Amino acid sequence: MILQKVDVVGSIEPERFKKEYYNNLKPLVIKELSHSWPAYTKWDWDFFKNLVGQQRVGIYNNVKSDAYTPINTADDYTTFGEYIDMIKKGPAAWRIFLFNIFDHAPEITSDFSWPEHLMKGFVKMYPMLFVGGAGSITHMHFDIDMSHILHSQFAGRKRVLLFPFEEQKKLYRKPWEVLSLVDFSHYADPEKSKVDYKNFPALRQARGYEIILEPGDTLFMPAGYWHHMEYIDSGFAMSLRAMQPSIAGKLRGVWNLFGMRGIDTLMKKTVPQWWFNYKKVKIFEAANSFT
Repeated sequence: MILQKVDVVGSIEPERFKKEYYNNLKPLVIKELSHSWPAYTKWDWDFFKNLVGQQRVGIYNNVKSDAYTPINTADDYTTFGEYIDMIKKGPAAWRIFLFNIFDHAPEITSDFSWPEHLMKGFVKMYPMLFVGGAGSITHMHFDIDMSHILHSQFAGRKRVLLFPFEEQKKLYRKPWEVLSLVDFSHYADPEKSKVDYKNFPALRQARGYEIILEPGDTLFMPAGYWHHMEYIDSGFAMSLRAMQPSIAGKLRGVWNLFGMRGIDTLMKKTVPQWWFNYKKVKIFEAANSFT
């Protein structure tokens, strides 16, 4: 993989942001964007435990999906309070994603503001909290709705690997899915890395970015960007999503949600192993043009 560091700024003027990053679909870390929000000093483990500790949540382990894995199905369930207690004790490779805490505590939407000076089109019904224990992993994928993302880290550090959407063939994208066939776990550690260049040689030519998000950082992740995240510490972050301004961008997100995903789900239910094998053939056919 050919990686460079994500640009980092303290703050940024809207004109520069749009010209250099938003319009060019280039990621950026803005270190101070969330610092004026009440959430920056207010939100911590005890605050959330007292607020929604009794809510039942789905939790996910580090095992990559296979031919039979349903879409977004949790590996276990617990209460949010019990989950917090578990990950506070030490390494715990369990994570929560797409938890709409604001459905249960709508009053805390006043703890942050929508950065509409940077971009428009925020989907204000769906701010989402992402929580993980130290050692948990979000495997390489792109977001199915093709939204622009502002991902604000509030607690803990997180290692992030990013690739533009166009690198999908070199990343061995599974057809009809948003996932990579490759396991990028511990990619930065030569002794633990599961990245298999022998069986996935096109990976060597994939061009992307990496960054370690610190508490208080906000990552701008352009629409369609592939991302792999590893929780160095137990922590949580919030994502604010904004639709693409173009009709074509919106339609691609709609197709992914209601067309592509529906077809893939149907095939996984009816002929899972055949469908998986078919996709593997197509994956390597696409990647072989780069080797």
